[in-house]
Amino acid sequence: MFKVISNEEIAPQLHRMVIEAPRIAKARKPGQFAIVRLKPGAERIPLTIADDDPEAGTITLIIQAVGYSTKEIVATQPGEFIQNIAGPLGKPTDIEVWGKVVCVGGGAGTAVLFPLAKGLAQAGNELTTIIGGRSEKYVILFDELSAFSKQTIATTEDGSLGEKGFVTGPLKRLLDDPATKPDAVYAVGPVPMMRAVSDMTRPYGVKTIVSLNPIMIDGTGMCGGCRVTVGGKVQFACVDGPEFDGHDVDYAELAARQNAYQELDEHGCRLDAALA
Repeated sequence: MFKVISNEEIAPQLHRMVIEAPRIAKARKPGQFAIVRLKPGAERIPLTIADDDPEAGTITLIIQAVGYSTKEIVATQPGEFIQNIAGPLGKPTDIEVWGKVVCVGGGAGTAVLFPLAKGLAQAGNELTTIIGGRSEKYVILFDELSAFSKQTIATTEDGSLGEKGFVTGPLKRLLDDPATKPDAVYAVGPVPMMRAVSDMTRPYGVKTIVSLNPIMIDGTGMCGGCRVTVGGKVQFACVDGPEFDGHDVDYAELAARQNAYQELDEHGCRLDAALA
């Protein structure tokens, strides 16, 4: 049993939950995730471990409540318990000293970007962070990312915060200027956003790493639900990723698989049961 310490809504349908999980807190590295099951018989949900506090024995999960099971999880109040949290899972981020790094986050993807960016900054990279959302209330973790970024740029589709437009606007500006051209780009967010970022950086020859979140059940590579095609080869996001070279990902296949069970999820069906 894992006790919920705090639960706050940081954006519409987006909750930051701090949970007691001492062993995971000590072992977890940037880029890794956990499989959460609220109660017996509940669906298994993969969630990135956004942060940890080994001394307090806690981990932080940022959860977008868009389906039946995630809405149940975020309804758990401080002092209540989550039945199972398995982790850390997945490959840790390959932290390198690239030099200049641009980290790009879209919407809830910024929650996944945060631990990657923090790890890259701690390794000595010079970070510029670009985060976006539909409007100001959907842009998250601006202050937290600014704490270790040389520059943090916010974009919103309606212009309510920062630059009006998409994250690709300031990214293009940075790529075009020799003084700010990055040595590497990390992008996390909706599939169309990661694809747009990868397409933009390709002509510049800039290494681009994306974090994929396909449908996932067991998190150990056995079910095959999270398979993706990268560089023409089948990979499993839970054990081979979740991070991959953005220039090699088959985004059309990824998008199709992401949407395959959307209607079932909206009607409260368990995806793991649908895949069985």
